[in-house]
Parts: sequence; C-alpha cells; structure tokens
Amino acid sequence: MLVELAVRDLGVIAELRLDFGAGMTALTGETGAGKTMIIEALALLLGGKADPTRVRPGAEASVVEGRFTTPGDAGAEGDEIVLRRVVPAEGRSRCYVNGEMATAAGLAEIGGRLVEICGQHSHQRLLSPRAQRDALDRFGKVDLAAFVVAQSRRRDLESQLAALGGDERSRAREIDILRFQVDELDAANVSDPDEDARLAAEEDVLADAVAHLEAGAAALAELHDDGAASDRLGAALAALDHRTPYEPTASRLHGLLAELADTVGDLRDQIERIEPDPERLDAVRARRQLLVELRRKYGDTLADVMAYHREAASRLDDLMSHDARAAELEDAIAAALEFEAAAAAKVAAARRAAAPQLAEAVAERLAEVALGAASVEIGVGTEDPGDDVEFRMSANAGMSPQPIARAASGGELSRTMLALHQVLSVGAPTMIFDEVDAGVGGTAATAVGRALAGLARDTQILVVTHLPQVAAYADVQLSVSKSGDQLAVTSIRQLDSDARVIELSRMLSGSPDSETARRHAEELLDLAARDRVG
Repeated sequence: MLVELAVRDLGVIAELRLDFGAGMTALTGETGAGKTMIIEALALLLGGKADPTRVRPGAEASVVEGRFTTPGDAGAEGDEIVLRRVVPAEGRSRCYVNGEMATAAGLAEIGGRLVEICGQHSHQRLLSPRAQRDALDRFGKVDLAAFVVAQSRRRDLESQLAALGGDERSRAREIDILRFQVDELDAANVSDPDEDARLAAEEDVLADAVAHLEAGAAALAELHDDGAASDRLGAALAALDHRTPYEPTASRLHGLLAELADTVGDLRDQIERIEPDPERLDAVRARRQLLVELRRKYGDTLADVMAYHREAASRLDDLMSHDARAAELEDAIAAALEFEAAAAAKVAAARRAAAPQLAEAVAERLAEVALGAASVEIGVGTEDPGDDVEFRMSANAGMSPQPIARAASGGELSRTMLALHQVLSVGAPTMIFDEVDAGVGGTAATAVGRALAGLARDTQILVVTHLPQVAAYADVQLSVSKSGDQLAVTSIRQLDSDARVIELSRMLSGSPDSETARRHAEELLDLAARDRVG
C-alpha cells in the first residue's frame, strides 16, 4: 500500500508531500491543475521513462519518493519499502530502493508488485489480442512454463540443424576451406600463446651473437684478468684487513669480493651459452614470420589463433559427420515437437475452460456499472495452444456479440476495462485509475463510482476524476489547484465534509456557490455513504 508520496520540482509541482490511507482516494480539480503530475510522479517510481524536460524551470532535478508497505500474514502490515527517483535536468536519472542504488528495470520489477496504473487510455490496450490473451491466462491461472520450455527447446534444436549447413554444395565448399585451415594450423602446431615473445628474445641473441661474445669477453677481462677489478679489491682488502679502525670497510670488501666472484661465474656461463648459429637464426625468423601470417588470418593474438583452431576443428568434425548429426537432431526435433504439442494442448485446454468463466465474471461486473444488458463471449482459437483469443461483447439485448473494438463505445470500453480489473484484481495492493471514467456520465458514472468503491474494500484505490458521481464514493477527496502568474505552482489539500460539498458543487455546475448544486452534491455524498454501508 502507498503510505506517503513526496514530490519536488516536477512540472507544476514545486514541493508536495501526501499521506495516503486504505480505501478509495479521489483527486479532483480543474483541468490543467496538475492532477496527472501525481500519476506521472508515481510512474517514475515504477521505472517509467524519465523526461528531463519535466524538471521544473530553475531546478537542478526532479525528485520523487514513495513509501510503501507490503501485506503481511493474515493482512497484517508487512515490510516497508522506500522507492526514490531523481531526474536531473541534464544527464541520466538515478533510482534507489531503500536508499541503495538500483536500475530502472529493478525499480519497475519492485514497483510493479506494489502498484498498477490504469491510465486514461488503458482501455485501448484491451483491444489488443495479446492483452486479451494475457487477461485470460491471468484469470485462468494458465501455466505456460512447460510450453515455453518446450518451444524454446524445439527452436534451439532447429537452429542447430540449420547451422550444420543443409545445402550439400555449400557444405562441401565450407569443408574444403576448413580442412585447409585446420591442416595449416595443425602443421603450425601453436601450443604456447607466448611463443612469439620467447622467439623474439632468442632472435635478439642470435642476430648479434658475435658482438655479444666480444662484449662479454671484454667485461670478463676487466673483472677477472691480471690487474683487473678482482685483484685491486683483493689488494685493498689485504691493506685494511685486521686493522680495527677499518673493520666495517674490510667486511664490506669481503662481501664485494664474494659478489664479484659470483658475477664473474654467471658472466662466464652466459658467454658459454652464446654460440653463433646462422641456421637457427634463419629458423627462428621463419617461425616468427609464420606466426605473423597466422595472426593475420586467424586472430590478433596467438591465443586467438589457438581458439580459432579449436573452433574450426570442431566445426569441421560436425560437417564431416553431418548426416549422422542431422539424423540425431531431426529425431530430437521430432521428440521436442511431440512434447511441445502436448504442452500446447494443455495450455489450450486451460484457456478454453477458463474463457466462459471469465466471460461470465466480466458480464456480472458489467451489470454493476450500468451495463446489465451486455453479454460477453471470449473466443479461443482452434489451433493449440489457442493463442488467438478474442473478447466479444454486445452492449444491448438482442444483439450478437461482436469484437469489442466494434461493439463498444468509449464509455462502454472504460466500464468493460473496469469490470475486467475487478475480476482480475489480484497482485498489486494499490491500483491507480487516471480518468478511466472518460466518456461516462449520468447513471453510468454513479455505477462506476460504486464499482470503484467496491474494489477499494480489498485494494487501495487512487482515482483521478472529473466526475462528481465518482468522487462522491471516495473515502478521502484531495483537491488539486494551481496558482501563480509567473511560474505556476500546484497545491493539494484534503477536503473536509463541508469542503467536499463545495468541490462537488463546482464539479457539478461549475459554480461552487450554487445552492441547487450544493443540494445535489449533498445527495451524492449521502447516496455514496449508504451504498458503502450497504
């Protein structure tokens, strides 16, 4: 249930905070006063598209926050959820759930379980075959899971069969290409993604081997020949050794001599490993050139080349064993089709069983909104799984039911949608109706108000309406008004009993001071109160 709504800098709303209770709340006011901005604010909390142009002029961002409670066990109050949406004048919007960042999709998933918005054009969606099918599935609790899995499995197998290559000539061409590539990669035998780096280091040594040897020999002579560094360090140590003032220095010289001896040994080993080898140099260069060609053909890196090798070999195996693999897949597809057909038959049977029950339930609700003469039929296609669902109705006695797009006026569509919502009212604990009473008046308007009040016994209802007959049935009525010459500001106030009479008078006649309108308003409130008690 929506408990509290706070809106700042959204369109004509500068700052607004509203508390909501259970039952039915009506938002009324002149056209353009800002009633729909409340719906827009709630739509943002439900992950709706953010429009930066709706940020109030001069503000950096629009901010909408909503506090909700979820139903607990046995109707007790459950957890509290706070949703927040920030829409900056520039940049991307930000979403939060209980203070933690979330995506718009995440907000929509959570918000969709809390609130359902029935916009003023929602009844047009009722004309779509998909919406009609979804309504039937929801009412009949039709389990589509097995059918969806079977359908997905069959499509996957068909994709695998198509990927094998059904055209023999194309398959032969692909086999020739792949065989050449696999043979080339087999011959290259690339097994180390770092091979080129190793070869580059080896090439550097081999390409300048003579100069490397000369440099090593010169360094060794300077370090170890007669009169070289080792002799000089030894002479210095002999001069200082066993002389107390120089003990620290003598100790360091001992260490330097030991390190020098190790270094000389390492240098001698390195010199011995370097051997001019023109044939090996040619082989290394040829191998590196081959690796360049392989990367040019099969991938940016040797790791990519190795991966392509594996994929090409696997694809070649599949093509070479095409007939056997195709036969396996065809058998699997045949089995999947049988499973899918069985699942489709179950779905179709469930839809055909639920269709007359839903039609009867909607017809009963239509009687409650002044369409007692209406008859309703729901057709389900003859082919399983019965996806072709069509709602048909007749608004008048003696007339054959027709598709609702042709059989119902705008006002009748609004009432049909309301009746359907009454029948399908499960899930979202809060329902918002935004001028769904469009095209309705007179006795039908009173019936719509009574139906909404009945729906509000188990569901929190918010309704934006211009009809006094509907507003009179609300438990709470909020008046929306707009003021300001330079920059419009919307304000909302909760009406007490006297103020409701005045507001209903305005809605009835346009003149809140009319005594006749006030008497009529009082009669509407009395009638609604008696109906709610009854």
